[in-house]
Amino acid sequence: MFGFGRKKSGAAAPAADAARIDSPARGRILPLAEVPDPVFSGGLVGPGFAVDLDEGEVRAPVAGTVVMIPETLHAVGIRAAGGAEVLVHVGVDSVTLKGEGFTARCAVGDRVEAGQVLIELDLGLLRERIPSTITPVVVSNADGYEVEGPMLEAPGGRGVLLVRPR
Repeated sequence: MFGFGRKKSGAAAPAADAARIDSPARGRILPLAEVPDPVFSGGLVGPGFAVDLDEGEVRAPVAGTVVMIPETLHAVGIRAAGGAEVLVHVGVDSVTLKGEGFTARCAVGDRVEAGQVLIELDLGLLRERIPSTITPVVVSNADGYEVEGPMLEAPGGRGVLLVRPR
């Protein structure tokens, strides 16, 4: 399901089959290197970016099917139409909250559109109880795809990554 790819490509013109990965929330877009978790900052889960959350809603960064949402509700995985798997992981050590502060608005198997609310957060509670609310967004099966980005200055957080099949 969620692979551990690390491949990135250089800048290229977007192809018609490219999936556009948007920011899942309002906030400052950061490179993965700034995530205070070595699993994400080291690119071990896959290439991507992170968002320093300004709001208590996490939205689908891409249209697709929800393929993973743990009981702790701290993450969601979406498989885009072309097969790319995008993981949104809310904060650092958020699994320790065991679902407290999270309300799921989707379930495994749901078809979601980009921008649709997936998880509502009690951002105040999260800020009090976990080390960071910086939220990584990664392509977890990147080995089969070319990943362009991140474009940290993407207008409105749209098109931070482009993912296309090899």
